[in-house]
Amino acid sequence: MSDAGAHRALPGLTFPEEHLKRLARDLTVKFAGVFGAETIERYVLESYVSLLRTSKVKAYLVTNTIRFATDRLTALAQAKGAIEHPVPEVLFVCEQNAGRSQMAAVLTNALSGGAVHVRSAGSAPSPELNPQVVAVMAEIGLDFSEAFPKPLTDDVVQAADVVITMGCGDACPIYPGKQYQDWALTDPADLPLDEVRVIRDQIKDRVEHLLETLSPKDKQA
Repeated sequence: MSDAGAHRALPGLTFPEEHLKRLARDLTVKFAGVFGAETIERYVLESYVSLLRTSKVKAYLVTNTIRFATDRLTALAQAKGAIEHPVPEVLFVCEQNAGRSQMAAVLTNALSGGAVHVRSAGSAPSPELNPQVVAVMAEIGLDFSEAFPKPLTDDVVQAADVVITMGCGDACPIYPGKQYQDWALTDPADLPLDEVRVIRDQIKDRVEHLLETLSPKDKQA
């Protein structure tokens, strides 16, 4: 049976939260004709378990799972060419996804005015965002209210046109036809606010340059 035609629940598969079961049903409708129920259920549960391993604030676990699973399925559908890919996709990857990659993602989203779609991830995600990073971004009017550390997954790499790494070594898989950059930036973990501000401003400069130099191929996505 093809993936798009598989609509049976996985045998023996149980959901730890009723919200997750409803999410899987909703996503089966959203991605009808693209992914079957089995694939969607697996993605929802994998996303939940991945976040459960590192999440410090359990109150937001289900909400974050909804966002994470939906984004991963969207990325996979984009990579398969099953849904539209109207703007360039940029992925920022650092180790903890708590500071540098999060700042880069929020700044790119703000400075591009929606002309670029951004994702971020971590090779070894932290339980929570760096509070110093949250503070220095708030100083320039950007908030992290919907941001949370996420593990790096293959689907978001496949969907990206540009992959920018920041101190995560060789954790990111390499796919042909993508643009890869490595930004040598200091990890803001445990640094005072003044030093985190410097990193924020360095990232802003790099993001501005990135937005100016995206190739026509990237812009057409």
